[in-house]
Amino acid sequence: MNQLAIRPQPLGIFALPAGYLLLPPANAPEAAPALAALLRGSMPAAWPPEWKFYERALAGDVEAALAALPPASDPMTRYNRYVLAGAPADDLALRALLDGELACLQGVVAFTMGHRSHPPALDGATGEIRALALVAHAAAAIERGELSVVDQCFTDAQAAATPVSPTLAGMIALNHAEFAMQHGGDLAATTRRLQQAIDLIPADGDCEARARAAIHLGQLLHDHASGQRGPLQAAVRCYQEALRFYRRETHPLEFAFIQNNLALAYLAMPMTEAGDRLRGAIAVQALRSALSIYDPDQHPREWTSARLNLANALQYVHSARPAEHLLEAVAIYEDLLQRRDQATDPAGYARILANLGNALAHLGIFAEARARLTEAEALFARIGDTMAVETVRELIANIDQHEELATASND
Repeated sequence: MNQLAIRPQPLGIFALPAGYLLLPPANAPEAAPALAALLRGSMPAAWPPEWKFYERALAGDVEAALAALPPASDPMTRYNRYVLAGAPADDLALRALLDGELACLQGVVAFTMGHRSHPPALDGATGEIRALALVAHAAAAIERGELSVVDQCFTDAQAAATPVSPTLAGMIALNHAEFAMQHGGDLAATTRRLQQAIDLIPADGDCEARARAAIHLGQLLHDHASGQRGPLQAAVRCYQEALRFYRRETHPLEFAFIQNNLALAYLAMPMTEAGDRLRGAIAVQALRSALSIYDPDQHPREWTSARLNLANALQYVHSARPAEHLLEAVAIYEDLLQRRDQATDPAGYARILANLGNALAHLGIFAEARARLTEAEALFARIGDTMAVETVRELIANIDQHEELATASND
């Protein structure tokens, strides 16, 4: 029976094809720390000579990985060669050669590569190999539209991986959560799986899956916070965790996206505590960081959204220089109005007008503020947004009140 000398293997942790390769025995002193790093989802500091093919595969150089494989015909080497450059005929040959868990694993690879129409049987498979096979069964169930089977396969796969390969278990939990998010799964269960992914994948592994789980969890908590401080603070912690991986230098667009979300979470918190003024300042800085990445020509939607968020933040966040912030907000609103098409997006245009009118009113420029707000009121009325109409009318009434008080004090 084909036996694997090293267990657990770092299967399923890295992108294909490396994620399906098997590590042969290695006697070099680098072997143990290298295996520990791979199981965390990290790149080893040093590689045993026997694992150079794996290093080449992780670097994306399949030809070099094939060249680094030994010219042997043992089952594991033939399996690894199939992972790197297998054809349907190789699958047929390996079926006759392999047995036990190695045969199950090769069946997973063949199914993934499209050489088989069904995933392998689970008989005798354990640990990380059983987990990968169950993930393959989940993929097959997705194709058949059997969503309850998908859930059970993912659940069983995570349970099989957790004792031997927590990183793999965390990645399965993430995949399960992402599947649920795409198919309207239970919110509480999805939130729980995302937290499991963060807990299972080591923080020191520099694994993108952990950061992706943190973003998803942050967005779910943020979207369903309903203005409550606790969930919003938890969302902020998730975004901050994601920023440990998605750095400006390595992942600029992801960095900008998270900074924008981080700012919105801070701004959504009730302003009732002493630290809220600091959080407002952090939100403004986060939006400026996002805008340092987004370009109006290359990322027009993201740039416009972040600019609008910044203008709103400048208007409402406490500041030692409120007039400067308001003037900057007015300039941003004016610029965005020039870029927004009133005919195709009357609601968006009206919202900018209303925010501009409010900022002008705070600056005491009442005549221009009233003109902007009146224009916004007419647009909101035209599209039937009665709540927005009432809000704008209240702002106009406040301007009238301020002017009346000013007139009375002058008399």
